[in-house]
Formats: sequence, C-alpha cells, structure tokens
Amino acid sequence: MTELFVAKLGDFKEGDRRIVRSPKGEIGVFHHGGAFYAYANNCVHSGGPACEGITIPKVVDIIAEDKTYHGQTFDESEMHFVCPWHGYEYDLKTGTCIGDPRLKLRRYDVVQRDDTVYVIA
Repeated sequence: MTELFVAKLGDFKEGDRRIVRSPKGEIGVFHHGGAFYAYANNCVHSGGPACEGITIPKVVDIIAEDKTYHGQTFDESEMHFVCPWHGYEYDLKTGTCIGDPRLKLRRYDVVQRDDTVYVIA
C-alpha cells in the first residue's frame, strides 16, 4: 500500500474534490461534512470518470397519502455524485450506485496527518 499526496488541508476546502493518479488508476477524493471519501474514478456502467460530475443532495419524491405525486425536494443529509458520461449516481459516503445498490465503486482509505491529506492505494 502506498500513501498518495492529495492536498494540504488548507487548500482542500469543504465541498472540494481532487483527482489523484495512482498506479491502479485515478482516484476521486471528496471533502464533505468534515470527512474525506475516496473512490476509483471509474464508473461501473462504462468506465467513465465517475468522480468528476456534479455533486447534489439526494432527490426525494413527495407522495401524498392518496399516492399522488406532489413534486420533489432535496435531502441535504445524503449527498450524491453523478458520472458525467451517462448519469450513474453514487452515494458520497458509501460509493453505492443509487440506481442499482448491488453496484459499488471501489473505496480507498484517506488519512489526514497534520495538515496534509493522503489516500492509501
């Protein structure tokens, strides 16, 4: 296992992401909610750059008791990121594919030592 430099903490603000190159391929590292999450930048659908699309809160359908649709809202407690090639969406905290929970991105450990962030690959 190798520690790969991601960023100095002061340069890696809340909500940012970095793409790090490793011998095994690119790794997307996200900084969200005071924590760091890292995944293979390789979409399970067709190999697109999964970690390079938009990040959005979970979209929630509003369904009334009579089962009628009343629009959508966002759940800010669950963030997702979306592969820009074909829209495959992933849970930021787990790497699980939202459309098919059997699919998951490879996860990497992230460590913070003093004021520097590293990913273990």
